[in-house]
Amino acid sequence: MKTLLRLLLKSQHQLNRSRPAQTDKGMTLVELLVGAIMAFLIITPMLGFVVDMLNTDRREQVKSNTEQDLQAAVDFIAQDLSQAIYIYDNDGVNAIKSSLLPPTSDPAGTPILVFWKRQLQPNALPVISTAANTPNPTNCNTTNTPCNDAYVLSLVAYYQINDNNPASIWCQPSGANCPTRIVRYQIRDGLKDPKAASPATDPYYASVKPGQERSPAYNRLFEFSKPLQNVTEQNEKLGSGEVLVNYLDRGTQPAFTGNECTTALGNPTTQTGATTSPILEDTLKVTDRTNLINSFYACVDTERNVARVTIRGNSLRRLQTDANYDAKKSAYFPTATVQVQGLGSLGK
Repeated sequence: MKTLLRLLLKSQHQLNRSRPAQTDKGMTLVELLVGAIMAFLIITPMLGFVVDMLNTDRREQVKSNTEQDLQAAVDFIAQDLSQAIYIYDNDGVNAIKSSLLPPTSDPAGTPILVFWKRQLQPNALPVISTAANTPNPTNCNTTNTPCNDAYVLSLVAYYQINDNNPASIWCQPSGANCPTRIVRYQIRDGLKDPKAASPATDPYYASVKPGQERSPAYNRLFEFSKPLQNVTEQNEKLGSGEVLVNYLDRGTQPAFTGNECTTALGNPTTQTGATTSPILEDTLKVTDRTNLINSFYACVDTERNVARVTIRGNSLRRLQTDANYDAKKSAYFPTATVQVQGLGSLGK
C-alpha cells in the first residue's frame, strides 16, 4: 500500500514538472492606444489649468510690482516737492524749456515737473570765527571745527523719457512700443563763504566736500522776481539724471480733454489789478502734448505753489510688447496721484 502511494505521488510530481510555466498576459497595442488617449484627455486640461494659474500669478505679481514702484515714486516726489519754493506751470515750463539741457546721451524727453527748492547741506557751514581765516567745509569732520547745516538753492526737473530703442535696457522685453520712464535732474548752488575776498565774482568756499560745489549749469544771476530769466547757464547741461521709475504707459489714456486740473486744484484764479480771472486748464496742466503721452503729468498752480502729480504705469509691458492700454484691463494700468503744497516762499 505504501509502495503504491509513493508511486502515485512521484508520478504526479513528474507530471507537474512537465507542464509549461504559465506567464502573465501583456497589453495589446489597441489597449495601449486607448490608455494614451484617455491620459491625454485627462492631463491636457489639467496642464492648461496649471499654465493658466502660473500666467495669472505672474500677471498679478508684475501688477503688484508696478503699483509698488508707482507709490514709491509719488512718495519720493512728494518729499521733494515739500521743499519747493517755486513751481513752474505749463506756460513757465514752455518758456524755460530751451534752457533745460539734459545730457545728449539721454533719449528725447519732455520736462513735466520743474521747480526750485531748498537743498539741505548737513554739517556743512563752518561757524564764523574771529580768526582771519574761516575754516573750509572740508574741516567740518574734525572736533575742533564746529559746523552748522546750510541750505542752497536747487533746480529740479522731472523728465518723461520717450525711448524708441528696442535694445535699451529700459525696453525689456525687447520690442516696439517701449515704455516711458521718469528721469530726475538736479543742479544746485554752491556753499558761499561769508568772508569771501570777492563776493560779487567768487562768493564760494575754495575747498568743499563732493556734492557741495556749484553745478556748472547753475546760474548765479537767477532771481525769483524774474523766474523765467537766467534759469541756467547758457549751453550748460543739467548733468546726469537718475531714473525714478520705469514701465509707464505710453498711451494717451485718459484723454487730454476735460478740466481735471481745474477741478482738482479748486478752480484757481489769478489777480491782475482789480480783475480776477480763472486760470485755464492748458496753463495748469503740464504734460507731453507733442507725443500725446499722458501717463505722467502735473497740475500746477504757481501762485499758490501747489502741484498735483499723476503717474500711470503699464504692468503688462513687463511681460509682452503689444501691451497697449485696454479699458477692460484697467487694473493692469495702475495710477498713483499726490498733491503737495510747497514751502510757499523763500526761507520759510
